[in-house]
Amino acid sequence: MATIRTEGTVGKALEVLDTVASFNRPARFSEILERLPYPKATLYRLLRTLHDEGMLSHDRERSTYSMGMRLVRLAHAAWAQASIAPVARPHLDRLSSRLGETVHLAQLEAGHVLYVDKRNAQNPIQMFSEAGKIGPAYCTGIGKAILAFLPPEDLKQALSVQSFQRHTPTTITSADALCRELRSIRESGISFDREEHEPRIICVAVPILNEARVPVAGLSVTSSTLRHSLNELSQHAPDLRETAKEIAIQLQPWAFPEPRPAQMEDQKP
Repeated sequence: MATIRTEGTVGKALEVLDTVASFNRPARFSEILERLPYPKATLYRLLRTLHDEGMLSHDRERSTYSMGMRLVRLAHAAWAQASIAPVARPHLDRLSSRLGETVHLAQLEAGHVLYVDKRNAQNPIQMFSEAGKIGPAYCTGIGKAILAFLPPEDLKQALSVQSFQRHTPTTITSADALCRELRSIRESGISFDREEHEPRIICVAVPILNEARVPVAGLSVTSSTLRHSLNELSQHAPDLRETAKEIAIQLQPWAFPEPRPAQMEDQKP
């Protein structure tokens, strides 16, 4: 796992939190140490401070660290105040009920897809995406739907952080190929995942655009090739578009933080 370049105690503490969260389970000190560039003494002090502040929980018996309750409360407050999820929730409920398929709501975070809400199909299928997870933008339908409508400078930054790792035989693996597809998506307003991130997982997605036609999020319907063809799933595109418009209209009175840019210049006081 690549580490994030940080400066100062706060940056290091946030990097530790990111690392502990990345395990998706309680993590041992030795495991955390392997993923971070800090000496043992430094990491121990950071972990102890985060534990004392309630940001991490420490299981003495198992010698593991996990997310603390204070962090959970902060995350809930952030979801309620800074995410579009609370505004979009009733629209997702109606859409999921009408379609009977898995519906995702996501925003772009530092050039990647942050899933902020999800409604499972009537008969759920196993897939990577869950609310709170970060996924690649270049090989997911919802990620490409957002990328396609970014202003040029924002798109340039987002492209610079894409890994272009091949997950399946249909994964897009170059910026040039992605840009060609993004131009097509911008013309049609619809994006597709053709088993690009996970085998058998397909989706149709649309952006949620503000009044300036800048994407604030994306909306998708997802299924499996074991149940549907991509053409069959595409029949839901009108419902997705209509729901995206409804969410956008309701978002107008709200103010949300700007997405964190993919790259930021170091700022010094």
